[in-house]
Amino acid sequence: MSVRPEPGAEMVFQWRKWDGSPHWRHESVYLGADAWGDWVGQPIGWRSARPGAGFEAVGPNVTLVPASGDFALTVNRNHPGGMRVYIDLGWDIHWSDDPLLATGIDMDLDVVRIEGERGTWVDDRDEWADHSIRYRYPAEIMTHLEELALDLETRVRAQVAPFDDAVPDLWLDRLEALHLDRPRLDA
Repeated sequence: MSVRPEPGAEMVFQWRKWDGSPHWRHESVYLGADAWGDWVGQPIGWRSARPGAGFEAVGPNVTLVPASGDFALTVNRNHPGGMRVYIDLGWDIHWSDDPLLATGIDMDLDVVRIEGERGTWVDDRDEWADHSIRYRYPAEIMTHLEELALDLETRVRAQVAPFDDAVPDLWLDRLEALHLDRPRLDA
């Protein structure tokens, strides 16, 4: 197990694409770990940016980074669009040698749960199809992630822990208790 930051430490979660090009970079704070994996948080106003786009968190959110390294579960509180769950399927999600940096390869497919009628679904299948050709994703990784997307969709619909409300709400409460302002990290 690689070294983790102290709870409350500011850190970065950096995604890249399969070809190594930069993708989303999230200003985050390390919250701690439980049986599900490591949890990082993003208070209101902290930035997420990628080449050509960026936004500030409009509500607090926490992200679970499980040891499997093939997805990251983000749970929002008070998201104006009702987005409660957003799971990025990925590859090689891990802590770098720098304990203030977690990295991973974004693999396009996402599982989304919106509170209300829209419900839960696997998103970005068109991007997945396009990028699988462009980046030449290995067949065994594609099979694994396609099966994982369907499994995660089922678990999110059933709200099985940690895809329920109880587990991430504990971490959201912990995040809000930190009363953090803007991060001091370079964006």
